[in-house]
Amino acid sequence: MASVQAGKTAMETLKNIPLNIRENRPYFLLSVPALAQNFRRNIEKGVREKGRLASLLFDLALRVAYRYNGEGWNRGRGLRKVLKPLVMSFDRILFRKIRLVFGGRLEFFVGGGALLDIELQRFFYAVGIPMYQGYGLTEAAPVISANVPCSHKLGSSGRVVRDLQVRICDERGRELPSGEEGEIVVKGENVMAGYWRNEKATREAIRDGWLHTGDIGYLDADGFLYVLGREKSLLISGDGEKCCPEGIEAAILAHSSSVDQIMLINDQSPYTVALLVPNRQVLSRFLKKSKLSSRTPEGQAAALRFLEAEIGSFQRQGKHARFFAGKWLPSALAVLDEPFGEQNLLLNSTLKMRRGRIIQYYRDRIRFLYTPEGRDVCNSWNREAVSRLED
Repeated sequence: MASVQAGKTAMETLKNIPLNIRENRPYFLLSVPALAQNFRRNIEKGVREKGRLASLLFDLALRVAYRYNGEGWNRGRGLRKVLKPLVMSFDRILFRKIRLVFGGRLEFFVGGGALLDIELQRFFYAVGIPMYQGYGLTEAAPVISANVPCSHKLGSSGRVVRDLQVRICDERGRELPSGEEGEIVVKGENVMAGYWRNEKATREAIRDGWLHTGDIGYLDADGFLYVLGREKSLLISGDGEKCCPEGIEAAILAHSSSVDQIMLINDQSPYTVALLVPNRQVLSRFLKKSKLSSRTPEGQAAALRFLEAEIGSFQRQGKHARFFAGKWLPSALAVLDEPFGEQNLLLNSTLKMRRGRIIQYYRDRIRFLYTPEGRDVCNSWNREAVSRLED
């Protein structure tokens, strides 16, 4: 697994940072969401290994810190201030030890390259190493907006940088008011003149001096930019309704340790489907606890039903139902035994999924998901994939 291995490598590097590096000077770390997710999983794994009491205390500390921190800009304000002594106590006995693993002076992450789930941001904010999300494109050299320590809102991509204009436009190019979703369009001296020897692409991207990013988002009343996903990645239901999948995928990864990677697909189809790469360790623990093996039909069915239930927890009656409308959750799953990675060219250099290539690579599996047999999670293809997870 390319992304998991990269996360482990990065964590080992952090553990070996000498404590006298850049003595008395704080520093920050550039990261992408896939690596940050693996940092979090390693932290939680370490806490679980300390026993049930440590896990319960850690979960309580997180809940208190989440409440106190709010969305960052309102941290400790209003009634939240009564939680400050408790937050400081938890920080001293728990979170400070986690920060020491990162060298002790890491003040914050700067995240980009893909959509960053707000739950992941809340986690690192609670630990005391905020993860500030930014947004930009190579065509805009490259920063468009960013959260910074003195001005930030969790879940947003920050305020637009100085001397750059940003509009949110509808399909006809009309500017939309704050709060309404549309294409992010930018103009400024940092915007490129055009693509090298590609006039057609230049005309499509730059119109009247405005760069059309192809990203969907909105600006709130305080001028913070929220990026929802790529226009080309939109899920389009059979009735024409549209939805950005990146936020749903990020939320599933943040709240389900049994899922390593997931990609939602719906191109004007009767229902949404998903390609899912399970976490081998979590699945193995589940089977071991159930006294089953992935090599037997009973074990395969149990593992697949377990994964189906994890996704089902985001449905209307599930414990994670608050995140998004259930209609965009997959009605059929293709469980994969091979992760998306750089080696098979399904991830780019920032560990972002190359959606078009993935759809082409798994085109037969995707077609199968729209058959009665494929809709059953215990179908033959999924059973075969699960059987190989213990190899």
